Amino acid sequence: MGFLSLGDERKFQIEDAILILLLLLSLGGIIITDFSPLDGYTYWMVMVIVFALLAILIAWLQDKEQVEDEFTSIVKEQALHWLSSMATIGGVFLLEKADVLTETTSSPVMLLILALATILDGIRIGWRFSLVGVYLGIAAIIIAYSDHFLLVNSLLAILIVAFTIGLEIWLAKRAI
Repeated sequence: MGFLSLGDERKFQIEDAILILLLLLSLGGIIITDFSPLDGYTYWMVMVIVFALLAILIAWLQDKEQVEDEFTSIVKEQALHWLSSMATIGGVFLLEKADVLTETTSSPVMLLILALATILDGIRIGWRFSLVGVYLGIAAIIIAYSDHFLLVNSLLAILIVAFTIGLEIWLAKRAI
């Protein structure tokens, strides 16, 4: 079967499914934040936890030996990364409450923080996770520049999914 084993293919399918899930949840967060910035703040704080749990799952899937000490190390590293991200997003909320930022300006800033955290974690656990971070960063910029940001961000998410699926098909054909 080439350089991909059956286990690797399954892992890639799970990672692709997580990519799609995170893109859908991110798009949902953009919609929620558009209607209610306060609800959006709560949603993005919960999303930090979701992103962290999914990152831990991916890291665990990638740990071929499934050694308990390694998994504990992975969880500690991920927890520190995502708790730091959550604290930074909380700082944006505090800046908003101090009238340094407005509800309108704090939402894209929170999105950019989550984008950076996701990109950086993706460097450790895989390019798909980084791709979600890139999507979040681009989405934050699109929100600032386009009145039709929901449509544009939806199309961007579809393009990312199509690219990922196309890449997986191409890599599978090359492996044969």
